[in-house]
Amino acid sequence: MVRGQAHEKTDFEIELEQLDKGISELEDGALTIPIDAGKATRYAYRLYHRASLTGNLAEFEAVEIAIDDAIRQIGPWADLCLLKAHLDFKLHRLVDARQDLEMVPKLAYSPQGRALSADLDLQEGRYEDAREGYEAVIKANGTWDNLVRLAYLKAKMGDVEGAEQLYIEAEDEITAKEMRSYAWVELQRGLLELAHGRYESAWAYYERANEAYSGYWLVDQHIAGLLGAQGKFDEAVALCERVIVCVPRPEFQQSLGDLYVSMGEPDRARQWHEKALAAYLESVQRGDVHYLHHLTDFYADVREDGAEAVRWARKDLELRQNFSTQAALAWALYRDGRFAEALDAMHQALSSGVRDAKLFFQAAMIHLAAGRTDEGKRLLREAAEINPRYHEVHA
Repeated sequence: MVRGQAHEKTDFEIELEQLDKGISELEDGALTIPIDAGKATRYAYRLYHRASLTGNLAEFEAVEIAIDDAIRQIGPWADLCLLKAHLDFKLHRLVDARQDLEMVPKLAYSPQGRALSADLDLQEGRYEDAREGYEAVIKANGTWDNLVRLAYLKAKMGDVEGAEQLYIEAEDEITAKEMRSYAWVELQRGLLELAHGRYESAWAYYERANEAYSGYWLVDQHIAGLLGAQGKFDEAVALCERVIVCVPRPEFQQSLGDLYVSMGEPDRARQWHEKALAAYLESVQRGDVHYLHHLTDFYADVREDGAEAVRWARKDLELRQNFSTQAALAWALYRDGRFAEALDAMHQALSSGVRDAKLFFQAAMIHLAAGRTDEGKRLLREAAEINPRYHEVHA
């Protein structure tokens, strides 16, 4: 950059400025009694939009306060109850999300309510209900976000072509004013390629995402993950550090620690892992539940403390019974040397029909440990068929 030349704002910075301006214009009177329901709703939605854009979990607390204050004054306003349901879903409070939808008669049967209900079905392990829900919503309201919901489910169930077609259809529905949405879908397509070991294709999608919406930390996070999978650790670390400066979330701190482990630098890894763990535990102490899965993985794979991993896995499983939480419990039990119990939990996860390299790899290790050698070898072959480079990503 030439000295004195103005910094060219990124798309992320421009959108954030616009949001801040909108919030500033509304905040003085949005929650003033008597409350204007429309103004309060616009204010809460802008706060939610900003929190989602920045990835700052503390900002969601401000959103929750604004929503609850407004509902307390004006009653269960449909748009506010829907926003509250989305917020609770994002923070893994699934029971609360369903209750939010029930606060207003017929809200659960609106297009957005039906889509969220299908999301809840998926998180609670009702895969067929989720599929039917998504298909019904798309038939009535084929927006890009509904299309990608079904695409995600298809991808998890091994229908890669079906998922890819839905992602293409979703992008066709996105307007020129929604480039962040386009970038997000490109990231999903890149993740689909990465899940099958196709690094070059993943790069192409990530680059298109970056071109479509510049300066977005979420794109950088994905690129850092791909660099790590390719063994380009110095570049991955530099980018991961940049993301953490922008969004100091513990899962990103753990990822940086994991990179240092891969580089053979345990002291640096320990520093970041300890920061991540402290933040996870602080979140739980506040009564939050969205980091239970991270705690399970942390104790299973970073500390290799099976007993502690099992403790957190069971807490997560109490909230949502799906292939991911079932597999996490199975892996925790495996780390704790309880192979028979691990086998039972993994059978539950496999019965979902999900086809995923990580799932099959962990299932293979559990079967081999339990003396089911033939089944273990078969699962290893299936993991390799899905992603021949899975060991690189797993490491």
